[in-house]
Amino acid sequence: MTTYKEIFGKPVKVVSSDPTDAGAEGQIWYNSTLGSFRSVVAGGAWSSGAPLSTARTAMASTGAQTAALGIGGDAPPPTNSTEEYNGSGWTTGGNYVTSKNSFAAAGTQTAALAFGGNPGYVTTTALYDGSSWTSANALPGGAFQLGGSGTQTAGLGYGGYRGGAGVLNTTSEFDGTNWTGGGNLGTARYGLHSMQGTQTASFVAGGIVNPSTVQSVVEEYDGSSWSEVNNLPVGKYQAGGAGTLTSGLLFGGSTNHPPSTIVATSQTYDGTNWASTPNLATAKRSMGGAGSSNTAAVGFGGRPGPGGSPQSTTEEYNFTANTITAGAWAAGGSMNTARRSMFVGPMGTQTAGLAAGGYTTTRVANTEEYNGSSWTSGNNTTDTLSNRGAAGTQTAGLLFGGNPGPAVVTDTEEYDGTNWTAGGALNNARGYGVSGAGTQTAALAAGGYNPSGATFVTVTEYYNGTAWTAQPNANPNNYAGASGGTQAAAWLVGASAVSPGPANTEAYNWNGTSWTASGNYATNSVVNMFGGGTQTAGWMCGGDADPGLKTFTNHYDGSSWSTAPALGTARSIGGQSGTQSSGLIFGGYTGSNTTATEEFTGETTSLNYKNISSS
Repeated sequence: MTTYKEIFGKPVKVVSSDPTDAGAEGQIWYNSTLGSFRSVVAGGAWSSGAPLSTARTAMASTGAQTAALGIGGDAPPPTNSTEEYNGSGWTTGGNYVTSKNSFAAAGTQTAALAFGGNPGYVTTTALYDGSSWTSANALPGGAFQLGGSGTQTAGLGYGGYRGGAGVLNTTSEFDGTNWTGGGNLGTARYGLHSMQGTQTASFVAGGIVNPSTVQSVVEEYDGSSWSEVNNLPVGKYQAGGAGTLTSGLLFGGSTNHPPSTIVATSQTYDGTNWASTPNLATAKRSMGGAGSSNTAAVGFGGRPGPGGSPQSTTEEYNFTANTITAGAWAAGGSMNTARRSMFVGPMGTQTAGLAAGGYTTTRVANTEEYNGSSWTSGNNTTDTLSNRGAAGTQTAGLLFGGNPGPAVVTDTEEYDGTNWTAGGALNNARGYGVSGAGTQTAALAAGGYNPSGATFVTVTEYYNGTAWTAQPNANPNNYAGASGGTQAAAWLVGASAVSPGPANTEAYNWNGTSWTASGNYATNSVVNMFGGGTQTAGWMCGGDADPGLKTFTNHYDGSSWSTAPALGTARSIGGQSGTQSSGLIFGGYTGSNTTATEEFTGETTSLNYKNISSS
């Protein structure tokens, strides 16, 4: 018998703990602590990603796993919005030239081509440069539910459906300016996928022929003609697609028509054969898909059932030696006192959080400390207030401003980990969600609202651990929002209209001298949200859309916002601690005051260890 040493030139190592470097893939060792032979094995899996900003189905899609595009689709009604995925979250791109669904796309996130669509079997063609769409020469005849592949300057469109002509077998080639005819499909079909190959090396799989024949036929294109190759294991249509002719991926879809059987199945294609991969977490049809190979792809949006609502969910497929655990919010220990309206600005960390003040059926002075699993009651604040600004840590916290009733105050309090004591007074009374940032000895206060005269407070103030100093440049008209950062590099978002309601999604950055408008957050306007983190790694979540509580989470890089995993429970107006990758929210309002805590943990990657039998 050939031994491991004879094959690899060295014996099996005995170690007390598993190696942590990527070079361990394919190696075998004996873990003496576990008493097992071990290795690192590559495998495929779908994992949850950040949701689209707008739930939709039947969109055009293209790009790579970490640079994808979702274009138009049915929300309903049909939309023209474009969203860009960076591998972590979705941001808003330039609007498509018209509101359409069931159309095709090709190319990359910064050089895309989209064409065809519905309603109306349209001939629309447009080009994307990474920020805006420009109309191009029309697709001959027009079609919807057609397939697409290739690049912006060498695109391919095939199949589809057109009123009067019915199901199509035609192929059209795009050279960056004009469309010309290509070789016809052997099997006419519609309900097709995009993103699988180039203009001279592409394939199409599945589809449907009227009135109800679902196809399993697969065809490959060589730049001039289509040829039939190995069929799909099971016919389906309206599936998502990614990859190339020799590294393709097909996922989801429906196996019958009308679409009453929606599947979560996923298959890879190597240019010859099909192989099953792990299923999607959720069975859906009419998904968007992107990816440069069958080892790294992303699927998004779609519809889960025959009449189900459009979805915003995103799933990523990876074939790797790593185990990828998606970022997510999870329940933490419950607070001792249910309350809302505590403070704006992060105070503490995920494993050393601090809750203080707020509102139950009346304003309270309760303090609680969090250790990463449970809350412990501490000494009360000296003032009984709500809607305050906050900064600092669990052992050096700072609260300022707030509401004793309709009025607002200049009060400041400092916490040393045991007791609260009075600090220097603000120069400007402010409440209703003052924005806070920084530390106990280098804090920033901005925004807020003063009902006396119904005015926003536009003076930014610095705290040095003793006294507040007004800064020369005005802050924006904001209150009841979220904020974070440092005294010299802060950010904030919030409401900017007292009546009829919140109407501002703009973020503002402070550079130590002045405020500058930055990117809009990636959801509809809300108020009384949670948030924290730094100016280049901020986060916000939840809030009240007036009406309607939200679960969304957004991440901020200092200039633009992207979607992130949603909260477990919709809520608003509580307290928060922590960073973009390790956040904490607590209390708030869910329809009633709550004690619930949620902890956010960012995506993690670890090696995929497997035990190996010694027999």
